[in-house]
Amino acid sequence: MEIIDFHTHIYPRQIAEKASRSICAFYGLEKYQIGTVERLLESGRPAGITRFVMLQVSIKPEQVRHINDFALHVTQTYPGVFYAFGAIHPEMDDPFGEMDRLRESGFKGIKMHPDMQRICIDDPRMYPLYEDMQASGFPILFHCGDKTRDYSHPTRLHRVLKRFPHLRCIAAHLGGWSVFDEAYACLKDTDCMVDTCSCSKYMSREEMTRHIRDYGAERVLFGTDFPIWRHDEEVRAIESLSLTDDEKEKIFFSNALQLLK
Repeated sequence: MEIIDFHTHIYPRQIAEKASRSICAFYGLEKYQIGTVERLLESGRPAGITRFVMLQVSIKPEQVRHINDFALHVTQTYPGVFYAFGAIHPEMDDPFGEMDRLRESGFKGIKMHPDMQRICIDDPRMYPLYEDMQASGFPILFHCGDKTRDYSHPTRLHRVLKRFPHLRCIAAHLGGWSVFDEAYACLKDTDCMVDTCSCSKYMSREEMTRHIRDYGAERVLFGTDFPIWRHDEEVRAIESLSLTDDEKEKIFFSNALQLLK
């Protein structure tokens, strides 16, 4: 079975170790891998991963274009292997021009990390950008959920989806990391997709299976959150769930392929 990892983070080699350490420290984790292209391929390919989606985030508005330039270089260097969701920031100069550039360059969507960027999902500054993405069909993937921070709570995403019902949206971490039940209550009646990354270490197999079945396997994408977690462990975690082969195939491959096309 071909596998697409829909949730990875990599960085230019000169900052990769510092950035990887920083993102893990943000969640109180001590162990991490170094998030370079080479390390990602070394981790993913033996586990059966054939394609990778890079998710770019910019904390500072002035860094957005540089971060996206790096992602564009990777996708052009490894065509058909790496795909990118670009960074955006509402306070940058001409965010609409940057989104046009991303679409024209073959990016597959936008990534927002509300907790790191300190921008609430339902911040009105984001509404013009959501309107633009809804009109163009350009997807957006949110980091979602955290007991200790409120920027990314799924209730905020629910408000956005009520206002922009045709926004193509993916909520990471089964819709809300560490608030899984609240996330499902908020998102069950929407078209929002979810991914599996950073869930297997915090949920039992029974809980994870139940949540995937509640959403429906057709709404779920496989992701690892590399460089935080190992590919082989995350693949085994999904394979160990009480799901049918058809459900696993959708999660591992066909749902992602449909979005990437």
